[in-house]
Amino acid sequence: KVFRENSDKINCFDFSPNGETVISSSDDDSIVLYDCQEGKPKRTLYSKKYGVDLIRYTHAANTVVYSSNKIDDTIRYLSLHDNKYIRYFPGHTKRVVALSMSPVDDTFISGSLDKTIRLWDLRSPNCQGLMHLQGKPVCSFDPEGLIFAAGVNSEMVKLYDLRSFDKGPFATFKMQYDRTCEWTGLKFSNDGKLILISTNGGFIRLIDAFKGAVLHTFGGYNNSKAVTLEASFTPDSQFIMIGSEDGKIHVWNGESGMKVAVLDGKHTGPITCLQFNPKFMTFASACSNMAFWLPTIDD
Repeated sequence: KVFRENSDKINCFDFSPNGETVISSSDDDSIVLYDCQEGKPKRTLYSKKYGVDLIRYTHAANTVVYSSNKIDDTIRYLSLHDNKYIRYFPGHTKRVVALSMSPVDDTFISGSLDKTIRLWDLRSPNCQGLMHLQGKPVCSFDPEGLIFAAGVNSEMVKLYDLRSFDKGPFATFKMQYDRTCEWTGLKFSNDGKLILISTNGGFIRLIDAFKGAVLHTFGGYNNSKAVTLEASFTPDSQFIMIGSEDGKIHVWNGESGMKVAVLDGKHTGPITCLQFNPKFMTFASACSNMAFWLPTIDD
């Protein structure tokens, strides 16, 4: 485990498709590139003018898209290699709260507090599709890149086919509304069978991706200040993990719903970001520090 200090909270990080690097964005306007093998920062770039909030690797080496938290809500497509913008994606009029890259091609989706989800293609600055919703959205692609899920108003999940999404959702799952918190994230498991809904409350939900039935509600971790905590599946889709306000990581078995471990990452603040490496048996967690985790034999 290796820690690296940022001067401010890390907003978001993402593993490169080959699993060799991690890119992080921070409240101090920095974009830091880490080497996963060594757990060390390789380069730091700054987005002083626009700020940097959510950040995602594209499929091309050394390029990312990111949302801004200053000046405007344009999404920017950046070449890390020469620190130059390749393209801008204007359109959102309020903060972007969800950003998901297609697992298979150059499309990506963004959800904003302006109550829209936009579909984009990296090759064009123009929005390829626009959906108006009733409330704050969270959204994500499925592992095949054929459909995407949108969580709307913290109470329903809508599934859209990318080829005909202008026709509206082909499935809608209504959940019990919980007024104590709101949804902050949505992720598919790698086998495509499950959807994980993160909240800014003290629980996360696991639902069946085909029927929409709630399979488990996981709780018992600290989140009293309504922090956005990122939850993740393990790559085999069997376990679910989330960090907490007190710097611990909680792990559940997705099938039984039982908590199987609590890991202490010695984090100094809430673990807002947690993701698995797509290629190697490691994961990373972040508060204002970044921690890289390797499994030990007895685990």
